[in-house]
Amino acid sequence: MAWFNLKKSKVLLRPDFEHLPAHVAFIMDGNGRWAKKRRLPRSAGHQKGAQVFRDMVRYCKDIGIKYMTVYAFSTENWKRPQQEVDSIMDLLRSYLKDAFDYREEEVRVKILGDKAPLAPDIIALIDKLEADSAQYDKMILNIALNYGGRAEIMQAVQQIAGEVAAGRLTPEQVDETVLEEHLYTAGQPDPDLIIRPSGEQRLSNFLMWQSAYSELVFMDVLWPDFRRHHLDRALLEYQNRNRRFGGV
Repeated sequence: MAWFNLKKSKVLLRPDFEHLPAHVAFIMDGNGRWAKKRRLPRSAGHQKGAQVFRDMVRYCKDIGIKYMTVYAFSTENWKRPQQEVDSIMDLLRSYLKDAFDYREEEVRVKILGDKAPLAPDIIALIDKLEADSAQYDKMILNIALNYGGRAEIMQAVQQIAGEVAAGRLTPEQVDETVLEEHLYTAGQPDPDLIIRPSGEQRLSNFLMWQSAYSELVFMDVLWPDFRRHHLDRALLEYQNRNRRFGGV
């Protein structure tokens, strides 16, 4: 785990682009605080954050990251003021409609989370985007939407229990591999690196199972101010670590 004070660190170094992590995840945090500092509505922060998200998708794809996951909307975010939730959902609609030019970028988009509580038009847009982008493989973009790590694990356990009850599995056959096959990220590698800007130092119920051996980098920049050189710095920090996966 690392903490970066960007005001004190002036040296801009570049990572080794030949040895990048396969899977990078972002907790996109700080939109509201960014707007508050500028005496703007919180929706302005989310709009700026959406622009940064799009640029990070392009950059990750261009440098060769194969999997990118972003924490866009958690199961707890429904507790926010309705006006803010509505503005986030409108941004989501806009993104899903233009789909970030996924055809040109050749990015496959996958939604992680429970779609059921979302508006019917949003669910339809999600289904279309996932189907239309399924053929692309330059990068897999996971968008965690109405997502909670604990809920994901509970859902997987319930599905496995149902299969055991139906006789399709025995209790002895249930292992980590079986559980992982029932997660939203089934078939994908766990994130090598999780980056959280904004100064907060916690995972906030994000990829609780998948993050067991992830490297964590926390940065004191708000997400709307996050730029490519910030990602470069996080990648460099990742490359300077010795990942032991519980060994010595």
